[in-house]
Amino acid sequence: MKTITQKFSSFCFPNLGIENVLFPNKTENPLSLHFLKTFSPAKQRASSLSTCTIQNPIADPNREANSPTKTQLYPTIFGKSTKPLHHHAKSSDVILSNKMITSHIRCGDLDSALNVFDNMTLKTTVTWNSVLAGMSKKRGKLKEAQELFVKIPEPDAVSYNTMLSCYVRNSNMERAQAFFEDMPIKDTPSWNTMITGFAQNQQMDKARDLFLIMPTKNVVTWNAMISGYVECGDLDSALKLFEKAPFKSVVAWTAMITGYMKLGRIGLAERLFEKMPEKNLVTWNAMIAGYIENHRAEDGVKLFRTMVGFGIQPNSSTLSSALLGCSELSALQLGRQVHQLVCKSPLCDDTTAGTSLISMYCKCGVLEDGWKLFVQVPRRDVVTWNAMISGYAQHGEGKKALGLFDEMIEKGMKPDWITFVAVLMACNHAGFTDLGVKYFHSMAKDYGLVAKPDHYTCMVDLLGRAGKLVEAVDLIEKMPFKPHAAVFGTLLGACRIHKNTEMAEFASQKLLNLDPASATGYVQLANVYAATKRWDHVARVRKSMKSCKVVKTPGYSWIEVKSMAHQFRSGDKFHPELASIHGKLKELEKKMKLAGYVPDLEFALHDVGEEQKEQLLLWHGEKLAIAYGLIKLPPGTPIRVFKNLRVCGDCHRAIKYISQIERREIIVRDTTRFHHFKDGHCSCADYW
Repeated sequence: MKTITQKFSSFCFPNLGIENVLFPNKTENPLSLHFLKTFSPAKQRASSLSTCTIQNPIADPNREANSPTKTQLYPTIFGKSTKPLHHHAKSSDVILSNKMITSHIRCGDLDSALNVFDNMTLKTTVTWNSVLAGMSKKRGKLKEAQELFVKIPEPDAVSYNTMLSCYVRNSNMERAQAFFEDMPIKDTPSWNTMITGFAQNQQMDKARDLFLIMPTKNVVTWNAMISGYVECGDLDSALKLFEKAPFKSVVAWTAMITGYMKLGRIGLAERLFEKMPEKNLVTWNAMIAGYIENHRAEDGVKLFRTMVGFGIQPNSSTLSSALLGCSELSALQLGRQVHQLVCKSPLCDDTTAGTSLISMYCKCGVLEDGWKLFVQVPRRDVVTWNAMISGYAQHGEGKKALGLFDEMIEKGMKPDWITFVAVLMACNHAGFTDLGVKYFHSMAKDYGLVAKPDHYTCMVDLLGRAGKLVEAVDLIEKMPFKPHAAVFGTLLGACRIHKNTEMAEFASQKLLNLDPASATGYVQLANVYAATKRWDHVARVRKSMKSCKVVKTPGYSWIEVKSMAHQFRSGDKFHPELASIHGKLKELEKKMKLAGYVPDLEFALHDVGEEQKEQLLLWHGEKLAIAYGLIKLPPGTPIRVFKNLRVCGDCHRAIKYISQIERREIIVRDTTRFHHFKDGHCSCADYW
């Protein structure tokens, strides 16, 4: 919604020439109809030659018209000498020049627009306003815009509004307010620009003060206020205004939907979406992105399909959300279909779309396709580099990830905080403990980046996984801000690996103090007790968990077969082909034991007999999914299984045997990383 309000705030100029510059593609702009309805009377009043400036090309009035002069002095602007196009300017020449300026500014070529401007002998107010509008569109051109504005012979309302917009665009609200107060003419767009500027800068008190005294409000005014309150998280105020608004445009409806989605109030967002009399692409994007952000990727992907079915052309934001949904669902086939859609659209060379595709392929386990796309992206930004570095890190390709980071630096690309999350993740999964510590300290020293909670979580995981639990606790105590729940959850996971019950109890208590409803605090501690066969402690933890009404997230695995996801829980009893799956697992169990496999009963977290423990382990979700893949997928096809929890140690060992016996590559993604099993080995080298 911020993007929408920005369009309104800076482009509310009731002048045909300026509007042509700022809204070159009206048919593509979902707000253009409202804009035209609001300002059409102003356009009718505009005159193409309302005010003009004529430069006299004749230096000596006594000389003949065609005789040359030795020296001619022409006015300059920004240090550039002006040179008249013709000795006798005509109105048709002015109109043509104005069109050329508009065309250059549409293309973002301000220098060419200035060149035409400097060579004009006759300038109308529209001419000056057009160039001023071009400067207002570019951040950092405030000084030049000020210099141009003071030279306008007879500035009109458009001139003042454009200059005001330039102050707002450059986030100079104090200067904008002073300029606004001194404006000789304040029309509705002037007020709207100020209100939107304050809203964008989250100064809603000032926006509200102006709103209350504004003489005439229009749809843009109400949109700006509603969107501003939504951006600030004050949904109650936004709702009050929305209900009072005499006209509710698609912008206001979409703002409210975005607000509800941000707060996780999905049902209210859905009801508004259904009631909306008119929807535009931004509305669909808000709903799709809202579903994805609220961990309802399946609903987001379904809505995306519905939107495309209605013939609505997606943009890069739509595709990014859809691809993120595909990544979360590991829906590779749908992701490939979206890729085809991108290739057939004008977004084929779009950096954002390309980056989303890279991320999707990496998260769906097809790292090689992600790399091919990365190489083909014509203009890589820091997000593109981050996506590929993160992809390598998630797949345990630490050396490649760090090599790509070095290449990024060599090419002059400045890393951001997300880059270092990926770098630390790469060091973590590859076991590069000392190197990870070095990168952590280099963030501030070499790149001026302040470590965030995510970096500390990565470092605690890095140290904890390496068995340096004391150092991990020391790092937590030295954090410059209050430790967050995730960092203690990570420490607890490391305690599970190293069976350190004392540290696990400490981490669990800290985690539950911060988040009493955290199932992780109970489950991981119970797992540590189970690994050390302290079953009385396991029972006590589970009883405490039940009394506190904390519900454990059920573990499940899924596999995509013919574009359909098949989900399996541990000991699944509902899949229609369960009999054949169990038969395949029994067959595999015999072959694995002949090859030397011994079930690791430590991961059967129930106090039952050994035979029953073996049965529980054999029916773990990831094993059921792999068996189904072996039955359904053609020989030689890689099997990709996805899990919502960390893969268990026994399954990890068993899958290595299965990959060798079946001569299949098996790729498993759990909550932390990818495991590539092939010929009896795993890409993690058993460091996970």
